[in-house]
Amino acid sequence: MIACRRWLSALAMALCCLAARGAETETFGCEANPTGDPIGGGPGYRDIRTRGDITVRTAEELLAALRQATDGQVILIPDGVEIDLTGQSNLTVPTGVTLAGTRGHEGSLGARLFTSLRTTSPLLRSGGDRVRITGLRLEGPYAGPERIGTMSRAISISHHDSAVDNCEIYNWNCVGIGVGGGGDVRIHHNHIHHCQLSGFGYGVSTGGSNCFIIANRFDWCRHAIASSGSPGDAYEAAWNWFGPNATSHHADMHGGRDRGDGTDIAGDWIHIHHNTFMDPQRRAIGIRGTPSQWARIHHNRFAHASTKDALFSGGNTHISRNLCGPDGTLEE
Repeated sequence: MIACRRWLSALAMALCCLAARGAETETFGCEANPTGDPIGGGPGYRDIRTRGDITVRTAEELLAALRQATDGQVILIPDGVEIDLTGQSNLTVPTGVTLAGTRGHEGSLGARLFTSLRTTSPLLRSGGDRVRITGLRLEGPYAGPERIGTMSRAISISHHDSAVDNCEIYNWNCVGIGVGGGGDVRIHHNHIHHCQLSGFGYGVSTGGSNCFIIANRFDWCRHAIASSGSPGDAYEAAWNWFGPNATSHHADMHGGRDRGDGTDIAGDWIHIHHNTFMDPQRRAIGIRGTPSQWARIHHNRFAHASTKDALFSGGNTHISRNLCGPDGTLEE
């Protein structure tokens, strides 16, 4: 919890510094990116683990490490390693453990974990608070948008003060990263693409948590970000790049009619700011009900002609100071 608060405090400090410089430094879209690390991670990312308490190179070694690792330890999968995890699912990263690759270090693509098995169970899941999955490539079994009988999920995070960062996550047709279970979770500086299953297809799916989705690169998702919208759901999305190849709107919050619970509630709060949305053909944002607290949408760049074309929402939504269209027209 302390680490999470420090990370959020650092981000808040960066925002305050930007605000303190005055109106002449007002920024729009993801390009300003005050995090100090590249959007989508990779080359230039700074917080890369190159040493571990346990180093693994095979599936057998990885399974043993996940059983043995204790709070505070790092399991390192070195550059160049490729591990076939077909037949495996629900591999649990224990409390306080970091599962790391070296994506971005001296040209490293990051170790590749992959599976050809389509299953509704996630490949990896958190087993307690303070789990971190970083610097890896996670490749799923199917990239297409067709509705098929089986679904695949990469990661499930359901514990407080956990993070997924600097990973490339792709070809998981149902969900790239699923977040739930309460607490604060950080999804930042990842490249997430080809999560497209018709009716599902979520790059990041949230529920029952405060999720901070920062400086990621999304493309080829049905929804890059989706949330169930139940009471307790909330997320901030900032400094993300949303590519032109979505099959539906990019970021959403479901409402009561989606859940069939007789309400119009679309989560607690939603804060979407300083993102760049490249696709003018599909809505950028869909809030399918009314947030119980508020939604704020500001300082984004939309490829759409206006915010009316870019988004829809119920009540409790404040929209201000976004740039629209190829000429970047400011809408107050």
